[in-house]
Amino acid sequence: MQKQSYFSHYGGFNNLLKSGYRHYKGKAQTLMKNVEAISDMAEMTRTSLGPNGMKKYIINYLDKIFLTKDANVMATELEINHPAVNVLVDALKAQNAEQGDLTNFVVTFGGELMSKAGNLVSEGVHVADVSEGYEKAFNYSMELLDKANTHKVEDVKNLTEATKIIKPVIGSKLAHGQETFLAPLIAQACINVVPTQIEKFDVDNVRVAKILGGSLMKSEVIKGMLVVRKTEGVVQHAENCNVAVYNCEFQTKGAETNDSIVFKTADELLNYTKSEEENMEKIVKEIVDSGVKCIITGGAISNMAIHYLDKYGIMALRTMSKFELRRIAKSVGATLLVRLGAPTKEEMGYADEIKVTEISSQKCILIRKESENNKLSTIVLRGNTNDMLDNLERVVNCGVNAYRAVCKSPLFVAGAGAIDMYLAEQIKQYASTVKTLDQYAIEAFGEAFDVIPRTILENSGYNVNEKLPTLRAKNNKNPNMGINIENGEIEDAFEIGVYDHLETKRWAIKHAYNAIKTIIKIDQIIVAKPAGGPKMGPDNPMAKKQKLEEEEF
Repeated sequence: MQKQSYFSHYGGFNNLLKSGYRHYKGKAQTLMKNVEAISDMAEMTRTSLGPNGMKKYIINYLDKIFLTKDANVMATELEINHPAVNVLVDALKAQNAEQGDLTNFVVTFGGELMSKAGNLVSEGVHVADVSEGYEKAFNYSMELLDKANTHKVEDVKNLTEATKIIKPVIGSKLAHGQETFLAPLIAQACINVVPTQIEKFDVDNVRVAKILGGSLMKSEVIKGMLVVRKTEGVVQHAENCNVAVYNCEFQTKGAETNDSIVFKTADELLNYTKSEEENMEKIVKEIVDSGVKCIITGGAISNMAIHYLDKYGIMALRTMSKFELRRIAKSVGATLLVRLGAPTKEEMGYADEIKVTEISSQKCILIRKESENNKLSTIVLRGNTNDMLDNLERVVNCGVNAYRAVCKSPLFVAGAGAIDMYLAEQIKQYASTVKTLDQYAIEAFGEAFDVIPRTILENSGYNVNEKLPTLRAKNNKNPNMGINIENGEIEDAFEIGVYDHLETKRWAIKHAYNAIKTIIKIDQIIVAKPAGGPKMGPDNPMAKKQKLEEEEF
């Protein structure tokens, strides 16, 4: 009898794979599903675009609550499972890491590009023509940005100029009016730490201290690093001091034994810890002789150690956060030590002043250092809830990143939807000069830019059908004309003080384009069976749920 062949029951591509794999192919199952998924993601972030955008109330898998308009927070905290959407999310995260702003633009503009591509393919345009047209339009948009009218920041150390560039960035992430107070604080903190070579500005030199209680209007900027905790001993002030930082417990180790000790006389009891005391005093005295006036540890400090530190007038601080310990060590220029004893000259740090201060009944330690290469500045944020303080911290980080971007490139283009409308009209005019089939894709790329001014108008409550044609007509005459959301009028964006950073805009368009170009060339999706979990029998409710998810996918 002839042996049965594996090929006799071959039933298509799915039989090549192990049981549990899912395979999707064709325009209907891949491209159109990807268009639908990315459009849903873009719709969620689009309603949060601009100063009047709506907030999202996100509760993650740890039951932590986020009330935010920041697209980066949405993408990070939501557990997105769709592979195509994750490509766009990765582009968003890259934009946030490199520039710290226009993350919402990446998703919103990318979603519009994907939607336009889906429409073209469904009408019969080949994916290759769409991809080629998008590439031509992208290259032309980069040329247009180089030719656009720009505003140059002459002096990044000027408080007024710095406030102007930070205010539009943080305004879209705060309640209306809060940016007027917070922008000068961020600007002042950045100016305090900007080095002589401004392009070497380090965002880590601007710290944030969150103190519960009070309102945002009580926030302030402090020169130096502020640590929200108190000292271990009685010494609470030190000037022009050498600092030793220990990444270990500051105490002598006892013998590991379970033996019982019986004391027969009072002298035996008194002398029991005498050697330990002598050893600790010797360690502290060595530290004093080396010139150290303050020690900072990442572990516990024994009572005996505190006694001798107080006796010799050494200030002692303790932090249980290894990240905070590293920041403090960096701020004072010290090397983390993993041994007790006196540090060498190379291992010591230095601070002009370390003292205990009090803010809202909260004991804080201020570390001040005026070194040109390692200036520090802390923004003390005040708020009623921890969620509010967390949101303000994210806003401050966006503002500081915007300042860093200006230190590298001081050029700005017109904001308020002006530059987007300018790019849209110029690219559509360019499409009319192209005679090949990819002209439709070039025109679609230009039309995708319309989503930004249209969304700003929608989120501000104005009539899009009335205002958008007016903006288009005025922008054709003057490419600086944008939307004044205060009164709904079309005005010069430079005059009303709304700017978009040129280099940040360039990167945002680039990240969105690269993500969409990658996604539209996907023609098959092959998904492996998830590892582990219960056996998925036909009566298992989880099996029914997975089947529904597969159908929706």
